[in-house]
Amino acid sequence: MALSARRKPPRLAGLIAAAVAVSSGILAVSMTGTANAATVGAGSYTETLPAGAKLPTGCGNVSANPRENVTANAPKGAVPTNDWWSSLLFKKGDDCAFSQALYAHPAAYRPVSSGLGFSYEQTPAISGSPTGLGEYHYPYAQKLVVGVAGLNAPKALVDDWTDWTVTPSWRDGTRTLKATIGHGLPLTYFQATGGDALITVTGPPTAWSNSGNRLGFSIAGQDYVAWAPAGATWTASGNTYRSSLAGKGYFTVGVLPTTSATSVADKIALADGWNRYAHNHVTGTRVSYSYNQASGTVSTTYGFTTTAREGTGTGTVIALYPHQWRYLTGSTPSPQTYVSPRGRMKIVTGTQFQTTMKYTGVLPEIPAVADGSGADLTTITNYLNAELANPADFRGDDTYWTGKGLGRAARIAEIADQLNLTGVRDSALTVIRTRLTDWFTASAGKTSRVFYYDRNWGTLIGYPASYASDEDLNDHHFHYGYYVAAAATLAKFDPNWASSGRYGGMVDLLIRDANNYDRADTRFPYLRDFDIYAGHDWASGHGAFGAGNNQESSSEGQNFSNALIQWGQATGNTAVRDAGIWLHTTQAAAINEYWFDVTGENFPSQWGHNYAAIVWGSGGAYATWFSGEHALVVGINMLPMTGGQLYLGDHPQSVINTYAELVRNNGGEPQQWRDMHWQFLALGDPDAALAKFRASGGNYTSEEGESKAHTFHWIRNLAALGTIDKTVTANHPLAKVFTKNGVKTYVAANITNSTLNVAFSDGRTMSVAPGKTATVGGLTWSGGNASGGGTVTPSPSPSAGCSLLSQGRAATSSSVEEGYPAANAVDGNATTRWSSAFADPQWLQVDLGSTRALSRAELTWEAAYGRAYTIQTSTDGTTWTTAATVTEGDGGTDTLALSGNARYVRMNGTARGTTYGYSLFEFKIYGGCGTPTATTPTTSPTTAPTTTAPTTTAPSGTSWQPNVAYAAGAVVTYNGARYQCRQAHTSLAGWEPPNVLSLWLPL
Repeated sequence: MALSARRKPPRLAGLIAAAVAVSSGILAVSMTGTANAATVGAGSYTETLPAGAKLPTGCGNVSANPRENVTANAPKGAVPTNDWWSSLLFKKGDDCAFSQALYAHPAAYRPVSSGLGFSYEQTPAISGSPTGLGEYHYPYAQKLVVGVAGLNAPKALVDDWTDWTVTPSWRDGTRTLKATIGHGLPLTYFQATGGDALITVTGPPTAWSNSGNRLGFSIAGQDYVAWAPAGATWTASGNTYRSSLAGKGYFTVGVLPTTSATSVADKIALADGWNRYAHNHVTGTRVSYSYNQASGTVSTTYGFTTTAREGTGTGTVIALYPHQWRYLTGSTPSPQTYVSPRGRMKIVTGTQFQTTMKYTGVLPEIPAVADGSGADLTTITNYLNAELANPADFRGDDTYWTGKGLGRAARIAEIADQLNLTGVRDSALTVIRTRLTDWFTASAGKTSRVFYYDRNWGTLIGYPASYASDEDLNDHHFHYGYYVAAAATLAKFDPNWASSGRYGGMVDLLIRDANNYDRADTRFPYLRDFDIYAGHDWASGHGAFGAGNNQESSSEGQNFSNALIQWGQATGNTAVRDAGIWLHTTQAAAINEYWFDVTGENFPSQWGHNYAAIVWGSGGAYATWFSGEHALVVGINMLPMTGGQLYLGDHPQSVINTYAELVRNNGGEPQQWRDMHWQFLALGDPDAALAKFRASGGNYTSEEGESKAHTFHWIRNLAALGTIDKTVTANHPLAKVFTKNGVKTYVAANITNSTLNVAFSDGRTMSVAPGKTATVGGLTWSGGNASGGGTVTPSPSPSAGCSLLSQGRAATSSSVEEGYPAANAVDGNATTRWSSAFADPQWLQVDLGSTRALSRAELTWEAAYGRAYTIQTSTDGTTWTTAATVTEGDGGTDTLALSGNARYVRMNGTARGTTYGYSLFEFKIYGGCGTPTATTPTTSPTTAPTTTAPTTTAPSGTSWQPNVAYAAGAVVTYNGARYQCRQAHTSLAGWEPPNVLSLWLPL
């Protein structure tokens, strides 16, 4: 079945069909008109909406004013979309005043005119059958409304948002209410004016505690606690509880992790333990992450900023999803757990928690260890030669189907290159180059294949659009991931095309639109499509469904993450690469938990399925948006099969179980998308997959983005390599380990023009020649002809002849953000950090204990990094010598060569990379390393749109103005401050220098 109806309203049974408020499937639009181009290197996009093209649409005037539903207090810059709470801001469908249910987990909420409704369901509603289409949901069922007596607001607005919280706001002219809710927050924080706090319970409540300022009550098996300020009380009247709040205007309501078997004494004891956090209002949440290339680990810190309304306490109560608590480091959860649509949520308290995950690598393509000779070489050669004239096989001209064709051509190019079939490879690369260049050029009179930037929404939309990627802002990560991945393949063979002066800047804009990795860039929302706390993408821009937001093709989300890794590696942009690694690693854990339930612990046992095709805010579905066929229901979370989808093989038995369920539900082997299912099966039982492919004789219809060449190559070589060995990491991002019959084969891809030495965590090493993918161990092979992509090399291993001098030594700093002392930067723990005050300059200093010979410094930055800083050394702590200077830092990990002798070493920061302070996970000083290789950061080649030199250049020191072409190096003033242009560009309103630090350097 063709995907011509992809993501149109599905044949979804039960709850979704009843709950979905708005369809998200709209056919592609046609275009007429003239594009008015803004240049980005050799590329361009239009700033004028092409005739006939659609903008995001919703209630009221939201199309032209996406800030229609926010207050004046809301953060500036592009509004976020594609979030769990998006229907509150991007109002659409049948609720233009408030929102659909907001599934924050563990609680769910829904604003109404009188305040905020609560629900915490512990029993799933299940429809369908274990062998047919079906769904499970923990639906919103309102148990109480928390508000202000007499409140009757006409609308709920958004007053604030942070990484995983939102603050709805109500106002009726007399009374006001604000509530902060968020992922993982059992406590909800309120501020009220104009009347008493009022809790209206849906049915007769049972109060099990009402003493002083604290109230505990039950309704329909759910237990709640309300805390008023000190000196206040709660009074009961029928189904309502009321408090004057002692005139202080704040209170908190929390849902407890209790069951019907929990005693009153245990409820009271739990509430007693939470008293200390009750009035520590969460006023901010922020994620920071780091990729340790040497150890192959990804560390993530989830931080909570709290403001004490009473006392001086800090911290809050935090509920963790399974993909978080399984990888938790440095904290021990309490014994109680919450029920959620994602499985058990465990509880910690404090201002942050950390996770540490293994990044086990991705590959540009599976190596040709088995089809590089003999009869199989003949087979794959015939398949590849058959693609010579039409490697992309485009099935449409919109963004999605263009992307699918580009992805198909990229796979063919990678395989043909491994086998030295340069004619086929070059044919595929030519198609990629030609089509991407066309889309990346907004020439006058052009009516299609063009990107449009909308400054109001902060989004880049490709036209012709498809599946509501325009009017609903759906699926940008799905569509653009294919473009970026194809560009990464092209970059390895044509690095000039990928340079920032040519088309690299356009690729970077697509990345920033779908998932902007740069907090300082306010042209696009930070990580638009990725739910930071939930660990996965959301597909709908508005999320206006009764079941919350949804994500169907998790594998296409991973295609985007892998594309960032490949592009960042190919262009030397470590910020993009590391963002891709964090996204890919985090989402792989979430997908295995919530789509494939590899532990068998997360889906309701009564549901009967071990796989969900769609994850909803309230649950999951064995169904799709476009078909009820089992082969497509299961296959949608497998495509496109690339070297970035190997995470699907981390649990081989789960692969076998999922395939078996498909065959059972289908009543036999699938007949549609057979190639996708064989490739998936090859990650669990590659020999069985190869047998099925050979038995077909190639007599089947390929999935629309697949080719027989790639399917055979994938299955045949996995049958030789075996299954994924996820226990071994590497100090190179493009590396993977396989095992067959207990024998490991190590794979690494070197896309640079220099020899690469790769070390694996089990002690194995290998040397990879320039431009080659190679294997050692069980199978030995080498192939490929990359002509020199990026130059990112593995970080030097701390144990390689070096002495770590700084760990555990005394550290001091110019300032400290509360909770993040200087000692955290030298404790050897990659999940703790030092953070400074939010001002320049700042310094961090370590005393090595005695004068030592120095070799290098390694700085692992949190998201708040130093853009300009020096490394200074001293023998006495008084007289300092500058040993290294960084002027264009971009975060991540900086490795700097040092020399000479010193006892004291400090990082002296002179310009922050963000509006926050300086924050280091680790500040490591080494000695005895011989001659180190420095990797001093320079300006990333694709950190912002770039352009050829414009004919109009702003005079030095003139006031910044919109609609002016600024050349790199131009100096302007804005609000009394001077800025220097980092990258040539044509300015837009909203791109003022303080808002776009990726384009302007403060002087």
